[in-house]
Amino acid sequence: MAGRVIGAKLALFVGDRLATLQRDDTPGLLWPGHWDLPGGGIEPGETPLDCALRETHEELTLTIAADAVIWGRDYGSSSGDISWFFAAHVPAAREAEIVLGDEGQGWRLMSVASFLEDALVVPQFKPRLRDYLAGVQTVDFGGWT
Repeated sequence: MAGRVIGAKLALFVGDRLATLQRDDTPGLLWPGHWDLPGGGIEPGETPLDCALRETHEELTLTIAADAVIWGRDYGSSSGDISWFFAAHVPAAREAEIVLGDEGQGWRLMSVASFLEDALVVPQFKPRLRDYLAGVQTVDFGGWT
């Protein structure tokens, strides 16, 4: 990884559905009103995995154990910055624990098909989710913890 790590996202499967958040409509915000996955910007001293788990807790009040995260890859951009994309699975019963944090307009669980077809999903996460679903090899992200 030559670039600067700027953030991480988590494809969190609650049962067989994805936990998503509807982004705010704040002026200047990228993808206003679109459906997004939990995650965000990395804080100093944080690993990408720590970032994804912290953001998931802040946005959906769910604490996800690091060992629930079963897949991860780094994705570069034309700017040279690096973002991480992880996947984790928790039982469907954990839906009862979800409460919207202080970001976003709402949350919902979406089927994978709905997520991949919805025109109001932040577009760059669709191919990353497809990578996970297609069995693209994970990279070692366990060395941070």
